[in-house]
Amino acid sequence: MISPIKITDRVYYLGVNDRRKHLFENMWPLPQGVAYNSYLIVDEKTALIDTIECTVAADYIERIAAHLKGRKLDYLVVNHMEPDHAGMLGALVAYYPELKIVGNNKTFKILEGFFGITDNLIEVTDGGTLDLGHHKLQFVLTPWVHWPETMVTYDTTEQILFSADAFGSFGTLDGGIFDDEINFDFYESEMRRYYSNIVGKYSGMVQKALTKLKGTPVRIICSTHGPIWRSESSKVINLYDKWSRHESDPGVVVAFASMYGHTEQMADYVARRLAEQGVRDIRVFDVSKTHVSFLINEIWKYKGLILGSCAYNSEMHPMMSQLCNELLHISIKNKELGIFGSSSWNGAGSKALQAFAEASKLPLVAPVAEAQGKLTPDKAAAYDALAVAMAGKIQGGN
Repeated sequence: MISPIKITDRVYYLGVNDRRKHLFENMWPLPQGVAYNSYLIVDEKTALIDTIECTVAADYIERIAAHLKGRKLDYLVVNHMEPDHAGMLGALVAYYPELKIVGNNKTFKILEGFFGITDNLIEVTDGGTLDLGHHKLQFVLTPWVHWPETMVTYDTTEQILFSADAFGSFGTLDGGIFDDEINFDFYESEMRRYYSNIVGKYSGMVQKALTKLKGTPVRIICSTHGPIWRSESSKVINLYDKWSRHESDPGVVVAFASMYGHTEQMADYVARRLAEQGVRDIRVFDVSKTHVSFLINEIWKYKGLILGSCAYNSEMHPMMSQLCNELLHISIKNKELGIFGSSSWNGAGSKALQAFAEASKLPLVAPVAEAQGKLTPDKAAAYDALAVAMAGKIQGGN
């Protein structure tokens, strides 16, 4: 049995790393894996805060029992019903048949649908409390961060926020579990990729949740993914505030779709002209080679976005179409947009990108730059104008 990992005297970490899963939610690549975090409070009453994914739970109940040392588990607090956090719920009820499940009204509707469980339920409302003895838990409903039933649990005694998926990150916890044990540079990009792809669509609800929690002293943040924040909890709160406000850094993402290299040539040309204008953070991506989740991550980070596509069956390239559809789905905001394209006999790719611009309501920094065939000096003026205009916006121009 692995030695217990204490967060405080009565609060234990019961997480697990998943290095085998390739796709989170069967969509998002996991090159560094993912951690599922669960927490146990051993007080006059005992409470488990969320569970873990059932596919990596070989000794999970055994570990809980070892921590309890023969005591029963009184409560299971369900902050979020998604199966990577509620996956062991049915097994726990079977092992601890008197276990009481704590959640809100929307929690129990999903609970019944997933597990058929309708007994031993304790329904809590916004601001409701649960007394464990030394620890006093308060529940704050945070709907649509990122499911309708989501809530967070605040331990008023230790000032610990059990935050469900909020403040989470992709990436396994490789030895270091607490923020003061890790180099956060390794996690920041994966945390933003997690936020932008999974939570970002609900940024307005994130802002409402942050407003609810404003003024609450938070000493430790225990998310269901990623590191535990015990030294610099304000750092991750500030990041979520920034990302949910759609604030970004002064750089440009150039994403292109090219079949035979002409559109890629244009992307490289525009990137070079941006550099000549003084833009230092430029990221150029072939949308057919880079998974859309990594593209969204970089787009969320930087203020400027330039999209280029060849024509394909009288539309834009399918991989560029996928990126545009995802950007519309997550309600991308506060970006300066540029468009360019190449064609053999019509400008269908550029026209489709203009339709995306209209649907997204992102302002175009310059007229669309388009050329038939390859880019030559006599066709370069529109691409030069695009780079100059984008650089001006990025560098603080109007």
